[in-house]
Amino acid sequence: QVQLVESGGGAVQAGGSLRLSCAASGRTISNYAMGWFRQAPGKEREFVATLSWNNANTYYADSVKGRFTISRDNAKNTVYLQMNSLKPEDTAVYSCAARPRGAVGTAEHEYDYWGQGTQVTVSS
Repeated sequence: QVQLVESGGGAVQAGGSLRLSCAASGRTISNYAMGWFRQAPGKEREFVATLSWNNANTYYADSVKGRFTISRDNAKNTVYLQMNSLKPEDTAVYSCAARPRGAVGTAEHEYDYWGQGTQVTVSS
């Protein structure tokens, strides 16, 4: 019912910035909670950031708190992840996810829809 496509990934030096986009189609995401997750090679997928359906609440992993910001533009049906002060440890495939009328969520099973991911590579 909802398709998600991530974009904006690429290569950046440590300390740089990057903005990821997650474009939704099929349904509006205005009533969906959204999340970002990431997975490095050989590692398990981990939570990064989440935003409640009404934008009232956000929650971030400790490793990215103060550096990353999740937001949405309902008019464009798109969710963003602004990443500043990037570190080599941030290198991973980043995926966005959505669930209807949800509060913030940090677990994969809480989300109904997933994108394919976009690669972010941070060099030292």
